[in-house]
Amino acid sequence: MPEGPSEPFPWDPDVRSLATRLLDEPGPLCPECRGRALGRLGHGRDNPGRLLEVAARLGRVAPSLPPGEECRICGGAFQSLERWVDRCRRAGEGWEFSSFRCGSRWDPERLAREEAFWLALASPWGESARTAFNRELGKVLGARLGLPGDREPAEMVFVSDLPAGVVEVTVAPFFVEGRYRKLDRTLPQTRWPCRACHGEGCVRCGMTGKQYPTSVEELLGGPLLRATGGSAHAFHGMGREDIDARMLGRGRPFVLEITRPHRRSVDLDAVAREILEEATGRVELVHWQRCEASRVEQVKSSRPEKTYRVVVRPSVPEAKVKEVLPLVTLRPLEQRTPTRVQHRRADKVRLRSVREMRWVGSDEESFTLELRTEAGTYVKELIQGDGGRTQPNLSGLLGVPLAVSSLDVLEVHDLPGGV
Repeated sequence: MPEGPSEPFPWDPDVRSLATRLLDEPGPLCPECRGRALGRLGHGRDNPGRLLEVAARLGRVAPSLPPGEECRICGGAFQSLERWVDRCRRAGEGWEFSSFRCGSRWDPERLAREEAFWLALASPWGESARTAFNRELGKVLGARLGLPGDREPAEMVFVSDLPAGVVEVTVAPFFVEGRYRKLDRTLPQTRWPCRACHGEGCVRCGMTGKQYPTSVEELLGGPLLRATGGSAHAFHGMGREDIDARMLGRGRPFVLEITRPHRRSVDLDAVAREILEEATGRVELVHWQRCEASRVEQVKSSRPEKTYRVVVRPSVPEAKVKEVLPLVTLRPLEQRTPTRVQHRRADKVRLRSVREMRWVGSDEESFTLELRTEAGTYVKELIQGDGGRTQPNLSGLLGVPLAVSSLDVLEVHDLPGGV
């Protein structure tokens, strides 16, 4: 099968000499394996075509594989290409995909036999049987399916195991990205395994294996998992808020990954409506859309600044608070790993900064501040001090023991210019 526009086939003395040896090589050899010794010459031809061309130039007839015999290099793999196409088609039934790629596993002994064949011929232009098989299988399979093959990223990968005679499929995940708002102060971002049984299921967690009944991940991922017929979901957020903190404003960016989806032409608007019904008052899906796998790393590695609103007890006179606020922004914070997360994070000092901090208001029991901080700043510890593990801290500057009554994330500044 031609590979595209052909380039002139080189015909110098070295190629002519190799072509002569190739035609004289005793069989049994199929035209594909014999021609593949010239596989990196004359782009735009298939390997049997290369064999025919050099034979014609030498005024000879290209050798063929005698009927009933098996090629000593490929073991008949190229002669049974249609059988492998059928196996791939059957393996792909029930999966929706718009692009694919073909791979294969070969008996190492056959690949070594091919290398020995090239060495005996002194051919520097040989093409791997695996590479040629994958390409030719992809051409025929693509024609049958009406889909582009050998495309990255491929939604489906067919792996033909030649020694075992079976085809395995690798199904690419389905990705969507969006933003969410969290309104419930009892809701974690992701599924949280039970602390007692570590997810196995016990009396304490009601055999659910979870510390909390549900999460943002499950409320968003559950309906999408059902719509795609996938096997599992994974949540990738641009950071995370504390369980007792709300996420407001434009919402927090995230990517939701569905593994082994059977369906990809999903009505995301319909799924969003289902989420709205199931998560009312707890989570709001601001928007979402399909995306590529590369967005996972981009989202997870991003470290945008964030704006918070924090309500602090007890109430402190406005003038006294405003007097010390500039002291928090004058130098970097030295934040030793907070006591509350020390069991799961390395105990070290992290340098962070507060970009701005301003007074919002107060009542008889508390006062409210808004602040914009560098990514990774522990805001509760900035206010409360955590026994001096954060320096400076507002409690120490005011000389008053403080406690955070509530914390909200007002904005994740992930857009250019910090919008």
